[in-house]
Amino acid sequence: MKTRRLLVLAVVTVTFVVAGGNAVAGQKASQVTGVNAIAAARSAERPQGCVAPDRGIDLYAVELPKDPVTGQVRLGYGLTPLSASYPGPTIEMIEGECLAITLHNQVPVATLEQLRTDPKHPIGVSLHAHGVKYTQMSDGTVHSDSYVPPGGSRTYIWFAKPRNANDGSQGTAGYWWYHDHVVGGPHGTQGIATGLFGGLVVRRQGDQRPDRTYVLAFGDRQTINLRRSPEADTCDPQNPQPGPTCLVARLGERVEFVVIGIGNDMHTFHVHGHSWADTRTGRVDGSKQLVDSVPVVDNKTLGPGDTFGAQIVAGDSVGPGHWMVHCHMQFHSDLGMSTTLHILDENGVVLTHGNHG
Repeated sequence: MKTRRLLVLAVVTVTFVVAGGNAVAGQKASQVTGVNAIAAARSAERPQGCVAPDRGIDLYAVELPKDPVTGQVRLGYGLTPLSASYPGPTIEMIEGECLAITLHNQVPVATLEQLRTDPKHPIGVSLHAHGVKYTQMSDGTVHSDSYVPPGGSRTYIWFAKPRNANDGSQGTAGYWWYHDHVVGGPHGTQGIATGLFGGLVVRRQGDQRPDRTYVLAFGDRQTINLRRSPEADTCDPQNPQPGPTCLVARLGERVEFVVIGIGNDMHTFHVHGHSWADTRTGRVDGSKQLVDSVPVVDNKTLGPGDTFGAQIVAGDSVGPGHWMVHCHMQFHSDLGMSTTLHILDENGVVLTHGNHG
């Protein structure tokens, strides 16, 4: 029988996770209004290794205001209908944990009909995960009939399989993503293009947790989280508040990026002034290890469907300031595929060109 693990309330006591203003990382079911999700999952098909769900969450798919620049339809996932955003909330799991997610489809029928490319294609939304384990009933596809029609709900079960030295399994720890696989057509192309995606982080017991996590999806039309500069960076210059269009941290904080490739283009992810270890977590495990065989990078190639994580210490050796984050394919960055990581000083003060000590 699988041993239950004590999961920390990360957003309060350990880490500050940001993606669309929402976070869910290791809470008990009652703290995420997921009691119904667990109840619904008791009779659902579960992947091998999941004896019963450890916790549950409710996730809502809703229509959001249209893109202010292009007028394109925007959809989003949220822990509540009012908190939906793109990207959706970052979902965090611990290896060995089984999670029940009940998806509620509140997207209007007319909007889903507008987005589909084939009038015979069923309308609905779904939840498809990368990296973790699930049965076909939680695949989130039309052919497995695991999607949610308008006004309906469905519970998906994900299992974060742990490492196993006996059979050589490497486990599921790492940086992944989740997204729709139904809107528009059988591959969910319109669902992803309109905002139905989010970050999924699977940690191992003992992994160091960051102070802040930001999800950045690099996609078509040279966008970051479906936005081009300057819309990709809307930080208030006097009182920046963290969110999908405001990357902000205080000097010395550990900042984690979950980087996702969506759409059809190749990109690169580059952060000015900072670098990270090119490993599973973006760092070398152990506080005193010096490992020459692990590459240290500040630019990493990203293809469609790819994900990776990077952990940096904000302002390490370079101090506070405004550090560019962008695609290093030159014409992509020229067309607006750029944003900024704003690092405040130790007092939380935003630096300007006139107060650099």
